[in-house]
Amino acid sequence: MGSVEIRVNKMQQQKQQSQEVSLTSAYSLFVYAIRTQITRDYYLRRLRAFFDFIKLLPNAKIEHRCNHFAAIAIKDNGWTFSKIIAFLQFQKERVEREEITAATLYNFVKALKLFCEMSDVPVSWKKITRGLPKVRRFADDRPPTIEEIRKMIEYPDRRMKLIIYTMASSGIRL
Repeated sequence: MGSVEIRVNKMQQQKQQSQEVSLTSAYSLFVYAIRTQITRDYYLRRLRAFFDFIKLLPNAKIEHRCNHFAAIAIKDNGWTFSKIIAFLQFQKERVEREEITAATLYNFVKALKLFCEMSDVPVSWKKITRGLPKVRRFADDRPPTIEEIRKMIEYPDRRMKLIIYTMASSGIRL
């Protein structure tokens, strides 16, 4: 084999290795775990916000930022934990100022948690989520009780009885 053939073989091996690494990189695994394009876009936007907050490679592509964070996070769990806590504390303050809702805060947690799980970054999510506010449910959807329907029927207008019976029998919330 000549020196040219050896260099070509080495280049092919390096190319193959880089392709294998890229398929199992933190970013690739994260994207693989998300089923829909819309969710992928939302999660990547939330990860980008996290990386911007911790000032991790501000001008780099998201792929490089993800892989770089995963490499650091695997080596230094304390650093990872403190950065996630600081970011979520900032978001928690935004919830208290009513800039975002608690449900939005949990969406940040879901994106970070999935990224860390897919990157094999050990993080104590129980400790992290314990300090977060509870998500309020805005709708109190339930079917009306028979007593509530009887009370509404007592209204003297006959048209109201018709409307209430129609709504109750068709499943419309009263």
